[in-house]
Amino acid sequence: MTEPDFLHLADGRRLATRVREGSGRATLLFLPGYASDMAGAKALALDGWAAECGLGLVRFDYGGTGASPGRFEDGTLDGWLADALAVADRLTDGPLIPVGSSMGGWLALLLALRRPNRVRGLLGIAAAPDFTDWGYGDADRRTLVETGRLERPNPYGGEAELTTRGFWESGQRLLLGTDIPLHCPVRLVHGDADGEVPLEVALRTKDALASADVQLWVVKGGGHRLSSPHEIRTILRAAADLIELAG
Repeated sequence: MTEPDFLHLADGRRLATRVREGSGRATLLFLPGYASDMAGAKALALDGWAAECGLGLVRFDYGGTGASPGRFEDGTLDGWLADALAVADRLTDGPLIPVGSSMGGWLALLLALRRPNRVRGLLGIAAAPDFTDWGYGDADRRTLVETGRLERPNPYGGEAELTTRGFWESGQRLLLGTDIPLHCPVRLVHGDADGEVPLEVALRTKDALASADVQLWVVKGGGHRLSSPHEIRTILRAAADLIELAG
């Protein structure tokens, strides 16, 4: 794979990006999950599909993740949202469809709230809004407050999953307790066997959205990754639906 391009930010940081030019229809913007990057199976499948369809798609890595320089432990939800907005504003124009995986689904909602005139649709894949709230128990919160960091076993093996107090605190401006004033079409793809983001979160997200066109596509037996061939096909059908609606 070729080296990524880099978007230079005003604060001196650089974000690794990959831009696929399209034919003038809405551009897809892929937002990775927590501690993930733009080279995952879902991102690559969407990129390959976009190439076949002549669609524009932008992938990138948040600061301190993947190919973007920096320290992961310095990342916050606010900071990574700022990264996403910089990529959207500087590398895309016209209609936009954010596609967010897990935490990226949360960021997709926050981005859409800040750019309502551009976002024509939104796709959440095992979206995890407010996971700093429902994803941590009392003992976890005490550890974060007292030590500034929390390490938990990674469900996929490898290094422990790190959460910093800075990230956790930046995620306390929650969405699901109130109405989410988005009016674009939304598709949520979620597995009913997701052990990390309960299906209840997808149901709460559906109910909180103000849009009259919100659909929850439940994948029987689907886990959090949603990366098997039939799960990828479901994601691509949802993306195609939003592209068609965007015109």
